[in-house]
Amino acid sequence: MSGENSVVLRVVQWTTGNVGQRSVRAILSSPELELVGCFAWGSEKIGRDVGELCGIDPVGVIATNDIDALLALRPDCVVYNPKWPDVDHMVRILESGINITATAGFITGHALGADRQRIQDACERGGSSIFGSGMNPGFANLLGIVSAGLCDRIDAIRMLESVDSTGYDSADTELSVGYGRLPDDPELPALIKRGTAVFGDAVHLIARSLGVELDDVRCETEVAITTADLDLGSWSIAAGHVAGVAASWQGWIGDRKLISCDVRWRKGRTLEPDWRVEHGYIVEVEGMPMVRSKLEVYPPKDFVAHSFADYMVLGMVMTAMPAINAIASVCAAQPGIVTYLDLPLPSPSGWVRV
Repeated sequence: MSGENSVVLRVVQWTTGNVGQRSVRAILSSPELELVGCFAWGSEKIGRDVGELCGIDPVGVIATNDIDALLALRPDCVVYNPKWPDVDHMVRILESGINITATAGFITGHALGADRQRIQDACERGGSSIFGSGMNPGFANLLGIVSAGLCDRIDAIRMLESVDSTGYDSADTELSVGYGRLPDDPELPALIKRGTAVFGDAVHLIARSLGVELDDVRCETEVAITTADLDLGSWSIAAGHVAGVAASWQGWIGDRKLISCDVRWRKGRTLEPDWRVEHGYIVEVEGMPMVRSKLEVYPPKDFVAHSFADYMVLGMVMTAMPAINAIASVCAAQPGIVTYLDLPLPSPSGWVRV
């Protein structure tokens, strides 16, 4: 498979949005990776140096929307970071024999419905692999798998992302899960379910790690409103509209809820009801013994922030790095859709400053 014998793996970056910019910086910093191309999302980015697009010095790689030209570079891997997956693009990459590590709505592919088989077929045709991660779903589920490894009996496992995302200024992403709507909007449950569907992938991943077959995967939703207008930078939420979104993706066996992959996101300090958030990632395993793990993330001492929104970069780094750290393993993997269960433990090699 491509990349198996490479000392330095050749990488194409797919988009330079918030996550993509951190991916580019990581690729350029790694002694094990070489940036050879970049897909531009938006006509204003075509023909510009990738470094310029990412707020750093020029790197000599020019962004393009010419997919054929990028595939002709024969990279070992595409780091795929758009806001939402484009299955047609993914199929073209994979059937060309190029591996993908993705942060865009992909863990096991179940959220794609019938398109999951298209992805699998493209991998078989191209002898390529695709791996999806990010912070959550993704790395948080790895934390759940590791935590459950302490138990000799597992009755239930829950993973919760519980955060105040006020500083996350990405209107398209947030509106897609129901923010800004009236709480009695009849479309809200379906909108939240569709916008968080990749968390259903996480349920399938955990079920496979536990060695069980689920009878049902379902989603329950909940919303809260803001009692005052919220200014969120590039967009706003009017008083009386949704400023809190919660979803619980659940795996059931008969009448028993075995797996829960939950998110609880709030914006601002005027939420009604006033949801308490944990400001982190929680894993709770019911069994023998009971296990509770919490992952919290802080800025380093040398971090400089001019506004609350600057802290958004921490989330972008956390989203980008699981996919970057998996590149070598994915390039060496058997063809197909691969997850943390198919790869060796990710190695954070190359990130110690010496």
